[in-house]
Amino acid sequence: MGTLIKGKPVADKIKEDIKAEVKELRAKGTIPKLSIIRVGADPGDISYERGALKVMSELDIDVQVNALPENITQEEFVDFLKKVNSDSSVHGILIFRPLPKQLDENVIKYVIDANKDVDCFSPLNVAKVFEGDESGFPPCTPAAVMEMLKYYNVELKGKRAVVIGRSMIVGKPVSMMLLKEHATVTICHSRTQNLPQVASEADVLVVGIGRAKMVNSEYVKDGAVVIDVGINVDEDGKLCGDADTEDCARKASLITPVPGGVGSVTTSVLAKQVIKACKLQTGSC
Repeated sequence: MGTLIKGKPVADKIKEDIKAEVKELRAKGTIPKLSIIRVGADPGDISYERGALKVMSELDIDVQVNALPENITQEEFVDFLKKVNSDSSVHGILIFRPLPKQLDENVIKYVIDANKDVDCFSPLNVAKVFEGDESGFPPCTPAAVMEMLKYYNVELKGKRAVVIGRSMIVGKPVSMMLLKEHATVTICHSRTQNLPQVASEADVLVVGIGRAKMVNSEYVKDGAVVIDVGINVDEDGKLCGDADTEDCARKASLITPVPGGVGSVTTSVLAKQVIKACKLQTGSC
């Protein structure tokens, strides 16, 4: 039976490191600050916002929450974002996505200041992830996956990694981050032929396809590490991942639970990125 690897120890370690950095910045008169931009009141956004506020408060990072109306126009949104860009007291900007249909993300992603874009919305930061340039800001969830693998000493060099899911939010960026660590990466998706067979060849299997409990033990190689990035609600109304944890654990050596796995690390990674942005902007690196 595989071991459940939880996110809390990983998040605690990240926060422990950040506290010292925040203390040092504040001693120099620099107050790290995150600006959250939320359009409307999506329950998922509000839940993430609540978690982010809690973590930032623990770490003494200031947060500005901007709750904008659901019917805000493109022009109004862009004008507001430009104001946040130019606010020197703000070091990190987090825009909750997807945005309402009247807002064109393909326009807005070029407006956000790449130096403050702490969750990889700007094409410049996306390009840096694909180039392996660590001066940028990768998406927080893929970065949390990498933090989990590092904390639990999962060897990646020369290993076969399979990523199920090709979104720009998880699948593609985490694949590039695994590749940077010298894993041999295969990206799979809903149209991949013989998907269980391909997945079962992985030493490290990352699942982020958005289908509740889709991945079972048939997809898992004996002794593989399974990282479940999915967040779904099952037929009983309970949170679950894209992997059937109990079934996959029969073959996996390590597996992340949902809830309590990767998701619990994401807000700590967000805080880490805010501090990185703050240091870059204030020359404190």
